[in-house]
Amino acid sequence: MDARTEQAYQQRIAELEQKVAELTAQVARLLKNSSNSSKPPSSDIVKPPKPPGPGGGKGHIGGQEGHPRHLRQPFASEQIDRVDTYQLTECPICGGKVQPATVPVQVLQQVELLPRPVEVVEHRAVACYCRRCGRVHYAPMPPQVERSGLIGPELTALAAYLKGVCHASFSTIRRFFRDVLKITISRGQLVNLTNKATAAMDCAYQQLLAILPGEAHLNVDETGHKEKGKPLWTWCFRAELYTLFKIDASRGSEVLIEVLGREFEGVLGCDYFSAYRKYMGDFHVAIQFCLAHLIRDVKFLTTLPDAVTRNYGQRVLEGLRNLFHVIHRQDTMDPARFQRALEKARDELISTTWVVMATTGDVSRQRPGSGRRPRRRWCRRGGRHRRVW
Repeated sequence: MDARTEQAYQQRIAELEQKVAELTAQVARLLKNSSNSSKPPSSDIVKPPKPPGPGGGKGHIGGQEGHPRHLRQPFASEQIDRVDTYQLTECPICGGKVQPATVPVQVLQQVELLPRPVEVVEHRAVACYCRRCGRVHYAPMPPQVERSGLIGPELTALAAYLKGVCHASFSTIRRFFRDVLKITISRGQLVNLTNKATAAMDCAYQQLLAILPGEAHLNVDETGHKEKGKPLWTWCFRAELYTLFKIDASRGSEVLIEVLGREFEGVLGCDYFSAYRKYMGDFHVAIQFCLAHLIRDVKFLTTLPDAVTRNYGQRVLEGLRNLFHVIHRQDTMDPARFQRALEKARDELISTTWVVMATTGDVSRQRPGSGRRPRRRWCRRGGRHRRVW
């Protein structure tokens, strides 16, 4: 082989290696899903692509051509603390005399932090001496002042907001008070403030806890954590208008019994954790199992070696695809049409799982690893809960 031919081969090899690298990267992108990336499970099924721009190409960063302009509404007059007016005494170009014009003034509204954005008030109770009883008495302070102590109610609410809503540490809140509000406060004092806010909200919390069992729909989940080495579980109950958290040492169904009671008549949205299944079975509670978990179960069926099971998984996956096809287009339909389309897709999905279950034969004699046992278990699950999926 001469040098010229060898050079041609080397060039062709380099081209093919580059092509392989490009195809490998393309395959890696196509294989991304919720099991190997941060994509949500529903995006694995179907999600409509974003509409192209007016020119048909990819839009640029920022406001897009044809997009309506959104302007911030100005502050109302009662929200304005001060008005500064600027006037000309002569023409800025020729120096001539000027007179007021009939055109509207130019307005620029500006919001700014004060050099010290808090107010420090010293409350003084004047002492007086009673000659009759021979004692010194102090004038009473307002009850709300005595209850608040060093930090007033608004500032206490701010500390609780930073801790509970913004999830800031006590050190971060302390720095915020020091650097922004110009107040030096200890971590211990911040702990006392959050405890005071917690006690103040206890009445509202108990009221929400009392009406929780009467909700028509609830989504529930739980997550574990430790406090001083002790394992605890934070339960989240999501209603239509509010979210309630409960910290408990248990992850079992007794928490559901304690919070929702034994006669909960709503629909509970949750994953397939055993506590929810036990609560459903013991008290005949309607359950809407999480579709994200359902999708993962169905995708698992499509990876099994048994052809019948794989085909069954594909049919159920197609039903889920149709269901999410409707869900992702909710904004394009009126409520009545969306509800009809959603019910139709749901009924088709239930029909797929239930018909296959009814026609599935006995698997007690199937060989291990055939994949039919998982299909049978999944069919039984679909038949048992077909009313809520």
